[in-house]
Amino acid sequence: MKRNWVWVGLVAFVMCLSVTFLTGCAKKATLKEGAVMTREQKPVSQTPAKAATEDQAARERALRDQALRDQTLRDQAAKDAAAKDAADKAKRDAAAKAAAILKELQIPDVNFDFDKYNLKPEAQAILKAGAPAYLKYREYKLVVEGHADERGTVEYNLALGDKRAAEAAKYLVDLGIEKERIKTISYGKEMPLDKGHDEAAWAKNRRAHFVIFPPPKN
Repeated sequence: MKRNWVWVGLVAFVMCLSVTFLTGCAKKATLKEGAVMTREQKPVSQTPAKAATEDQAARERALRDQALRDQTLRDQAAKDAAAKDAADKAKRDAAAKAAAILKELQIPDVNFDFDKYNLKPEAQAILKAGAPAYLKYREYKLVVEGHADERGTVEYNLALGDKRAAEAAKYLVDLGIEKERIKTISYGKEMPLDKGHDEAAWAKNRRAHFVIFPPPKN
């Protein structure tokens, strides 16, 4: 009987050891599972940092895009300004060229003796000097005005002014300027250059005056 109790005690001891061992293994398994879960959850805990990095990258891309747009706008503004400057310069150059041409085409007045319409040598010299510009710039035309001093009737001076203008125009045509480019008109004594009433004033008013007509603008 005593032996039987010994065996029973041994069996109970072994069972206790088994239970203790199994319990310890279960705890270790639970700890391992917890460790695994912890390791698996770590990436989840890193998600906010990753999102922050992506947000930063997005902001940087937005800043780069904005900088590129700003640079594009600046480049376009610079091109527009350069184009405007070029256009303004072209206009200034064209105006300066036109003014230079007009200056070159300008023919000084030629004067006549009292009651005469023939060209004096000095008048011929003036016309000879002025004609080459009209041969160079053939798109320009010319109006020759005939004038007289205040003495004589209106009708007489209109006729005298017409003869003076015609004589100057004929001389220019003889120098090579096309006849159809020259028109004449007489103002008689109605448009005096000098409003005085002496010989000095009358000498200035007995004249042919030349008016330049530029070509029409396109």
